[in-house]
Amino acid sequence: MPSRRKINIALVGLGFGAEFIPIYQRHPHARVHAICQRSRKKLDAIGDAFGVERRYDDYKALLMDPEIDAVHINTGIPDHAWMSLAALKAGKHVACTVPMATSIEDCKKIVDAVKKSKLRYMMMETVVYAREYLYLKELHEKGRLGKLQFLQASHQQDMDGWPDYWPGLPPMWYATHCVGPVLGLAGQPAEYVSCFGSGTIRPELAKIHGSPFAVETAHIKIANSDLTARIIRSLFDTARQYRESIDVYGSKRSFEWTLIEHQKHVLHTAKKAEHEIPELVEVPDYAKRLPKGIRDFTTKGVYDMEGTTHLSFTQGAGHGGSHPHLAHEFISALVEEREPFPNAVQSANWTATGLCAHQSALKGGAIVKLPPWSLG
Repeated sequence: MPSRRKINIALVGLGFGAEFIPIYQRHPHARVHAICQRSRKKLDAIGDAFGVERRYDDYKALLMDPEIDAVHINTGIPDHAWMSLAALKAGKHVACTVPMATSIEDCKKIVDAVKKSKLRYMMMETVVYAREYLYLKELHEKGRLGKLQFLQASHQQDMDGWPDYWPGLPPMWYATHCVGPVLGLAGQPAEYVSCFGSGTIRPELAKIHGSPFAVETAHIKIANSDLTARIIRSLFDTARQYRESIDVYGSKRSFEWTLIEHQKHVLHTAKKAEHEIPELVEVPDYAKRLPKGIRDFTTKGVYDMEGTTHLSFTQGAGHGGSHPHLAHEFISALVEEREPFPNAVQSANWTATGLCAHQSALKGGAIVKLPPWSLG
């Protein structure tokens, strides 16, 4: 019988990770036990703002705290794999922001560690809890899209000026925001990919990782399915407003993400007069799926809920209102003693899809198979 006690969680990395503190504080089955940040000044400022008494500026010391049940890691990309592995070794459940790792080998180590420890791991992929994805999932489950025929997604963003681990990063190394929704909606893992690189970034960026491409586009063969998906990813030297998008083409209805942020999306319905096929749609809010105490976080950020305008947070209620859904899924999985979505194997497959895609781009589009252990 699953326990209904509160889960003691520690937040590690307090950039946009601080956005999750009040969400967990208001969740009926969670308790913010500790926070961790290397900068003592920032650690204390956030601890004071949210009333969190237990504070660590050393991650290894935090992992020695026997009262912590789970850690939620929100640190820089290079730290995700080793921090996840250290937490699992210390007996803690893990939620980690994307991507799972930057190598297939590290993805495999995390999957193996989860199997060995019988702990839970969840990659906190925002897009599969964004209101657009939840809307599409609902349409699909109710049969309103008909048969799925094709999926595509893009994630385009200018990363100049971001922290020092970003410059020159191969676009597909950080592809889960577009891989996750297409594989999640299809309900199957990626089997193999073919990817092409296009254009070139500045030489000083290209030499860092040996990746010259401005844009990488991949086709994904989805396992156990007649479906394929296309994903588009860019990070540098490509003019485009920030975009995370999902387009879904079905036999009855198709959905296309707006081309400009904050404009309405388009739903196409088959067998209508040509001018009646497209309609602009407002995607609904799915706060009703959440405990009452955290519903407001789907539309409001920390600024609105706490008045902490003197602190520096970057996301607010961004990411499609996904933050409270992510926290709720992770805590619920622990309380109910079940696998979260996405679990460790799914997270590895989504991450490895991008890593394999970049390998393919370097090989001129050659097919690269996903590792068999990632297929579930």
